[in-house]
Amino acid sequence: MKYLMAIDAGTGSVRAVIFDTNGNQISVGQSEWVHLAEDGVPNSMNFDFKKNWQLTIGCIKKALSDAGLKGTDIKAVSASSMREGIVLYDKSGQELWAVANVDARADKEVKYLKKNFKGIEEQFYQKSGQTFALGALPRILWVKNNRPKIYKKVAKISMISDWILAKLSGVIATDPSNGGTSGIYSLKKRDWLPQMATKIGLKDNIFPPTFESGEVLGTLTDKSSGLSEKTLVVMGGGDVQLGGAGLGVVNSGEVAILGGSFWQQVVNIPCKVKPPKSMDIRVNPHVITGLSQAEGITFFSGLVMRWFRDVFCGEELIEAKKRKIDVYTLLEEKAKKISVGSNGILPIFSDSMKYGKWYHASPSFLNLSIDPNICNKASMFRALQENACIVSNINLKKIEKFTGVKSKTIVFASGASKGDLWCQILADVTGCKIKVPKVKEATALGTAICAGVGAGIYENIAKASKKLVVWEKEYLPNKKNTKIYKKITKQWQKAYKAQLKLVDKNITTSMWKAPGL
Repeated sequence: MKYLMAIDAGTGSVRAVIFDTNGNQISVGQSEWVHLAEDGVPNSMNFDFKKNWQLTIGCIKKALSDAGLKGTDIKAVSASSMREGIVLYDKSGQELWAVANVDARADKEVKYLKKNFKGIEEQFYQKSGQTFALGALPRILWVKNNRPKIYKKVAKISMISDWILAKLSGVIATDPSNGGTSGIYSLKKRDWLPQMATKIGLKDNIFPPTFESGEVLGTLTDKSSGLSEKTLVVMGGGDVQLGGAGLGVVNSGEVAILGGSFWQQVVNIPCKVKPPKSMDIRVNPHVITGLSQAEGITFFSGLVMRWFRDVFCGEELIEAKKRKIDVYTLLEEKAKKISVGSNGILPIFSDSMKYGKWYHASPSFLNLSIDPNICNKASMFRALQENACIVSNINLKKIEKFTGVKSKTIVFASGASKGDLWCQILADVTGCKIKVPKVKEATALGTAICAGVGAGIYENIAKASKKLVVWEKEYLPNKKNTKIYKKITKQWQKAYKAQLKLVDKNITTSMWKAPGL
């Protein structure tokens, strides 16, 4: 039997996952990574391409070793990544500079663009579905202004999954789903818009060819990876859009929530639907031709859980190890004993999405009590779970407002969907049926599907998706709890608004602020 490999470069980790051609996960090699700020550059988030490539190779080799496979057993490989992260190359294809997804260093550049090109962000948003918040244009302008020697050498740009495929194949290219998140891309034409760069005085000849997800780039040229020279290297895409493919969310009107380091709420819409004038929601090209995805983002939901685990749950980590269970499983056991609403605790972390003016309050918990029976690790943990679901639901309501799409079913996947309690809370908050797939790593499966399409194993992404996705569980909402969560949502929105005012007055520090605000 031949096998397919997916390399998924997320915000918090990189993993190589091997699947058989029936969509069964065989093995995984995973490594956590961090993206550090650059000395003297506020709000920067560098992507260390030298170190991170070695971590990627390590994951590939571990996945092969754990599966007892050789490189020749892998028919094709594809890649996905956090969107928005970019890599700049010189004319020989060597990396010059790279940043991860929420790098926000280009504060002055965004202000410059808004001041000197009136209405430019709104104009570009209507074509690309992206604002300057995470866009590539202000970052490239930052390089031009602050690293002129590097800028002079820049000959190509790509996204991070494209970088992985370029390392494997020697071919620098992009696809619509990931390239589209650069903000220099047309939703309608599914290709670069170099005239955007021209308009603001940047190079307009650095944009590589566009390949659709599932198209073959070439064969493997990197001998250090452990894969074979005969392994096909196939265009992948953005983690969320490929996550949709890995969840069977490939038709217009279908809805999914991916609960990873960040939570994304996506709704499939025809590509002819224009982005909303409010600029609250982003719109991205899907990996399915003819479709876009309206998307809300909840910042740091998974990373906040990791922080809570590492800082507060030392005893639980020891107990979980003794019982040979995951620490999150243990925490959910305890959180199930806490009533709906988590004894009134209101977590203040990610705001709902306001893409045109995007910033967050200072991280905090409100309404804590010094009574340990009311405020404890279990109640705080449950409050974080409830909050991620509440903010996701607010984003879905915003998408519904401009698309008219209202689904009674939501597909839920990635790490958070492993939690039985979290799934039920999501059902109760949204009032929707929640479907959880057998393969939780939806992005990896969607990426493997791309590899399989390139290898000729599957006819196309949509058909393979519907065939391979198998459902494991369903959760139905408790209507009584749904009413309670509606009240909590209103309380939280008022509380968050008040917390933002503290940031505005420079009393507290924003968890994250888009450049230019």
